[in-house]
Amino acid sequence: MRQKEFIRIASGQGYWGDLPQAPYWQVSKGQTDYLVMDYLAEVTMSILQKQKSRDPKLGYAKDLLSVIEKILPLVVEKNIKVITNGGGVNPQACRDAIFEIAKKAGVKGLKIGVVYGDDIYGRIDELLGSGIDLKNMDTGDSLRTVRDRLQSANVYFGAFPIAEALRQGAQIVLTGRATDTGLTLAPMIYEFGWNEQEFDKLAAGIIAGHILECGGQSSGGNYLKDWKNVPDLANIGFPIAEAYPDATIYITKHNGTGGLVSVDTIKEQLLYEIGDPREYITPEVIADFTSVKLESAGDNRVKVFDIKGKPPTEFYKVSMAYSDGYYAIGTLTYGWPDALEKAQAADKIMRQRLKNLGFEYDEFHTEFLGYNSCHGPLSPVTSELNEVVLRVAVRGNDHDAVDAFGRQLVPLVLTGPPTVTGFGGGRPKPQDVVAYWPSLISKTAVKPIVEVTQI
Repeated sequence: MRQKEFIRIASGQGYWGDLPQAPYWQVSKGQTDYLVMDYLAEVTMSILQKQKSRDPKLGYAKDLLSVIEKILPLVVEKNIKVITNGGGVNPQACRDAIFEIAKKAGVKGLKIGVVYGDDIYGRIDELLGSGIDLKNMDTGDSLRTVRDRLQSANVYFGAFPIAEALRQGAQIVLTGRATDTGLTLAPMIYEFGWNEQEFDKLAAGIIAGHILECGGQSSGGNYLKDWKNVPDLANIGFPIAEAYPDATIYITKHNGTGGLVSVDTIKEQLLYEIGDPREYITPEVIADFTSVKLESAGDNRVKVFDIKGKPPTEFYKVSMAYSDGYYAIGTLTYGWPDALEKAQAADKIMRQRLKNLGFEYDEFHTEFLGYNSCHGPLSPVTSELNEVVLRVAVRGNDHDAVDAFGRQLVPLVLTGPPTVTGFGGGRPKPQDVVAYWPSLISKTAVKPIVEVTQI
């Protein structure tokens, strides 16, 4: 394969529920070689696992299907490759559903690759029995302490299995729990032939992936510094990484779209969800975010270069979720005059009633929206507000206690302070709490599986 001078990798989704128009804009408004879409978060995996347990044909991001249906004609016409982790816990079923879409559209010869093997939920007892304890990275506790409440367990695979699917001719690649950054790095590995020892280049791809992974957040969305002057956010252009074989990256967006790509928007995104900036650990490499250099290269174009990387660790990260009791959230709205004082009194009354009934909670959290929901105890003292929303949340392992909270909130309408509304949603009901369990597993204990199928 003749090496391309550069490739353009476009971000289409930053999370499940992101702007549904964005993928079509990315494939229709300018040159795009690859469209990458991130659908998964830690809690998403347990939701998808529940769906799959109810129906073996589910377990993937169903929103992906409508996106594929919309973009598939252009993807085929322009030979754009699509990479997404929207396969969730069932990428094979997602593949089959997309094949059905392709058949209805009259598309022939489409190759879809799936990367799986990350879902180790069914192997947990085997792994524990072999001495792999899957300890919690934060507490050091053994997974055995929550084994009976476990809902999902997925290994974060990286970019090389995706690159292998591309090498086998896949035009669409569906993965399970791949790293967000790996979706963007994979096309560079495939197109430029980067190997596992080229750590600086791999780190550059990881940095590019981190910039793209949150969609419009790096092209003017959620931008703090100068948000008032970001143009035309209604038609925001999602970011594009223009990548070169020497690992130079330019971040840009399609001409004529809204939003803003600047050194400052990229800086804000680079700081997002970062622990030690010198050691951003991925399956392929440890990237040094302190080495990144940025410079403006024109309107809505930023050069990202001189990135350094180190050899990876011997572990994959494992994302697990388990049931940890129940929660309920409810709101009431109090109006002027004395809106805040009324809301505070209502909270005090409800807490006292629940205490009188003998109920206790692991957490009992109150916010006064319009006053302290953003800044908590740092909120300034105020004498008058037009209205305040009382928002209360409780959590605990006692279902009856959580249920009682809901039964005590709504009666405040007629048995508490005056000028109250906002109870049309009815009584809040107990919901399952899904807790996160991060762990590590040796790379020798799991293996990604790559499978490419043609329609």
